[in-house]
Parts: sequence; C-alpha cells; structure tokens
Amino acid sequence: MSHPFDPGCTQEPFLTLCRDYPDSDVYPSNQFRVEWGPIFYRGRLDGSAHILVIGQDPAQHETVVRRILVGEAGRRAQGFLKKLGFTRSYVFINTFLYSVYGSVKSKTASDTRLVDYRNAWIKALLDGGKVEAVVALGQAADQAWTLWKATPQGSATTLPYAPISHPTRPESASKGDKAKLVAETRKLLQNWNGALTTLAPKIKHPDVPIPHSLSPYGTTWADTDRVPIPKEDFPAGLPSWMQENDGWADRKGKTQLAKRRNITITVPSGVVK
Repeated sequence: MSHPFDPGCTQEPFLTLCRDYPDSDVYPSNQFRVEWGPIFYRGRLDGSAHILVIGQDPAQHETVVRRILVGEAGRRAQGFLKKLGFTRSYVFINTFLYSVYGSVKSKTASDTRLVDYRNAWIKALLDGGKVEAVVALGQAADQAWTLWKATPQGSATTLPYAPISHPTRPESASKGDKAKLVAETRKLLQNWNGALTTLAPKIKHPDVPIPHSLSPYGTTWADTDRVPIPKEDFPAGLPSWMQENDGWADRKGKTQLAKRRNITITVPSGVVK
C-alpha cells in the first residue's frame, strides 16, 4: 500500500532557511512558545505552488506534526483553496515560526531580523514565478505581507492579494457565546466570499477547473467546507489518526506554566483494540 508523504526541505534555498533561522532572542519567550521549536511550512517547496498562503500561530497539533495549519484552521483553509481549484499546488508559511504566547509586541513584530528572515521565505517562494495569488489569514499575516511589499522586490510584486479573516476567528472572537459565534461565523464567510470573487478570475493554473459559477459559502459552515489535509502534506510515518482529526493533542496543567510545558497526546478510541 502506498503512503504519500512530504519529504521536507530537500533543496535550496529551503535547506538553508530551515537550518539558519533567528535565535530565540528574536522571538522572546514571554511572547512565543519557543520551547517547542520552529515550525516552517506546509505544502509544496518544489516550485510547483501556484498560491501562497501566509498563516499565523501554530498550536499543539502543529507542534507535534511539525507542519503548519494541520488542525481545524487548516481544514477550513484547505476548503477555501479547493473553491479556487487548488488541491495540491499551494504552500503555507507562518507569520511567526512559533506559537504566540499572549501577544506579540510591536517592537518584536517589526524586528528586522524576524522580518528579513520571513521575507527570505517569501522571496524564495515567489522567485520561481509560478505563484499566481497570495492570501493572508488574519491581521498578523496581513502585516507580514505589508512589510514584504515595503521591500524593493515586494514593491514590484503585482500578484493578486486577499487578506481574509483567520479561519478560527469566530471561535476566538465569540469566547463561548453561541449567538456571537453564529454572527462571527456569518461575518467570516461573507469575508471569504468576497476574497473568492476577487481571486478566482485571476487564477490561471488551478489543479482542477474552477466552476464558471463559484460555489460560495453560506451563512454557516457546510460539511464540504472542511476539507481533509492531503497525506502528501505530512512527514513520513505519521499515524493516520494524527492526519484525520483534531482533539488528540491538548495543553493540560493547573497553571499557565504547566500548560506551556506540557502537550498531552491521546490516541483516539477505536485505534487500539
């Protein structure tokens, strides 16, 4: 039986980018969970990506899998890409290499060592000339693109660009209020529909044809809006239950420090018999 997987950073400039990254003083430990190490990307690094997605804030599932956007946010983002005709030719990178702890101070976000390193990733991914559009998930990712655009090469970039609400914005904004969750979800999906309308006419090389009539989002998530992460996006040997569902990793502890130091992994019921 064949088990597709992502071989990782196997060629330059990504080999160097994954080896030589800013030390933790650029990502202060009171603002980032640096203790779990950097998480760089998900998707194609072989020059075949036609769309670049800038994400933000990897959580516990990403920490274990070592790829970004593999949880619920990733599945929602995967659904967005599918509506644009992308099932494989994409690449995700993070605004920050580490999960945010609390909030990121403006001085940190504008640190040239952090910005220059991230810009090196963007440059490497755009240099091939195959990327046709860029999407930013949330405000921090939008700021990352803005800082790239302030560079000489960035200012010359004319790619279609869509900053959209972060996939899990409804949950973070509603804070357990069910009525607000409904309203925030509707707001996000309207925002995403606007981005689809903007980007779809500009996409020239989708993996699958984009219907002449886009399939827009409704007022709430449909079952088909949440798309599984392709197996070829994961490292070799990852168990299938880590690829299929959320909930197997959790930060547990009686204090914030304890939660920060611990990720508890639970094999789902039914896997072990």
